[in-house]
Amino acid sequence: MKPDSSVPVSQNRHWHARPLAEVLGAVGGDTAGLDQAQVDARLRQFGPNRIPPPPRRGPLIRFLSQFHNVLIYVLITAGLITALLAHWVDSAVIFGVVIINAIIGFIQEGKAERAMEAVRDLLPQQATVLRDGRRQIVPAEAVVPGDVIHVQSGDRIPADARLFQLRELRVDESMLTGESVAVDKALGEVEPDALPGDRGNMIFSGTYVASGQGAALVVGTGADTEIGRISSMLIDVRELSTPLLRQLAVFGRHLTIAILALAAATFLFGVMLRGYAVEDMFMAAVGLAVAAIPEGLPAIITITLAVGVQRMARRNVIIRRLPAVETLGSVNVICSDKTGTLTRNEMTVLTVSLSGDRLLDVTGGGYDPHGGLLLDGREIDPAEDNDLTEICKAAILCNDASVREVDGEWRIHGDPTDASLVVLAMKAGLDGAGMNEKFPRTDVIPFESEHRFMATLQHNHQGHAVIYLKGAPEVVLQRCVQQRRYGGDEALDRDYWHAVIDDFARRGQRPLAQST
Repeated sequence: MKPDSSVPVSQNRHWHARPLAEVLGAVGGDTAGLDQAQVDARLRQFGPNRIPPPPRRGPLIRFLSQFHNVLIYVLITAGLITALLAHWVDSAVIFGVVIINAIIGFIQEGKAERAMEAVRDLLPQQATVLRDGRRQIVPAEAVVPGDVIHVQSGDRIPADARLFQLRELRVDESMLTGESVAVDKALGEVEPDALPGDRGNMIFSGTYVASGQGAALVVGTGADTEIGRISSMLIDVRELSTPLLRQLAVFGRHLTIAILALAAATFLFGVMLRGYAVEDMFMAAVGLAVAAIPEGLPAIITITLAVGVQRMARRNVIIRRLPAVETLGSVNVICSDKTGTLTRNEMTVLTVSLSGDRLLDVTGGGYDPHGGLLLDGREIDPAEDNDLTEICKAAILCNDASVREVDGEWRIHGDPTDASLVVLAMKAGLDGAGMNEKFPRTDVIPFESEHRFMATLQHNHQGHAVIYLKGAPEVVLQRCVQQRRYGGDEALDRDYWHAVIDDFARRGQRPLAQST
């Protein structure tokens, strides 16, 4: 059912550029939330808050489409002719190649379609909404335009919404923008033509809260969200012929014309100039045409492309159609911005600098905590270095992120930078849950862009208090007068640390300082 004008859909409505009062009136909502009768009416009007599944071809149609290729047509023709000539072995080989090619393409396309359907699984399972004057936890599918949702650190956002209340809210929008750093949100209006990544007063379905809290008015659900628009783009993608398919089509046409011309010329020469019987010359011309067809070519191409697809699959790249893997071989330039949009949005600690000219390399990648620390190329035991243990302890205690293994994959909860520090501590043999139980937090100064640091106050069970601080190196250095070196304290060597920061910058790494 189409919505009426009183509650318009979100696409192209410029919710980010309009005053909040105007948005409330257009959506038909209120900062006090909806009542159940309004929710029921809007559920009937807009439907559940889920991305509709794309139209799918049936298995039979998908299998038959694998035969839609010029060379396959030639092979099928060759197989039929050889069968009519009672060349059963040749016919069986030709049809075997055709069937194997179709099976490989059918299986690969099915895998790709299942992977693309995973976009619909990016919506959360539950949402916190304000209804009938109180907060309720409801299934995410029950969220409707006009609902007031409350989000906090670690929540995945259930719908596109306009913020009207927040506290130090930072949202990871990498799935939409490619930005690996969480975005600070604000309440003011922005320009109408602002891209999603620049709409600071909006939160989007499928993204998740890295830190802070917020309340927002839902303006779009299901397909009427940014992630829904991406899903519809996958459905409406236009079929493009790859360079390989274009070359094969041209080659197939030219080859077919040449073979038919040669067979016809042979037939006419034998009948008209040599006086051979029509039946004999017809069989000779057919035999010549069959012999000229390169039935091994589609098999070689299929096998080559299948090997390429499998190699790409091991690198988590989805190839929907076999010929598409060849397109990458025709690419001359790959463009990426400074955020590394083409990466997996995983932050990793690569280097740790300690006083005393100790520069440690961290092995392993992503959020998998399997790895170690190397000093001058030799792996060290972190437990034998008190300075390293202290910095890893600070990394895991002055932190709001967590890392856990789910179905064989390591997943994070919180800010990617914080998660990378947790992984560093895990590589050093520290356990996050155990450390937080041993040193419970009693107070915290959350990270804000204004002061560029985060600080926590921890106590052990004997009552001793420790403050852990992390943030921009220049900010942390301003608050320090001593440095830890081989377990003892000495005067801070600012020149040394500034040289370390410059070295990290030259490597293209983002420096971060920690203090106790």
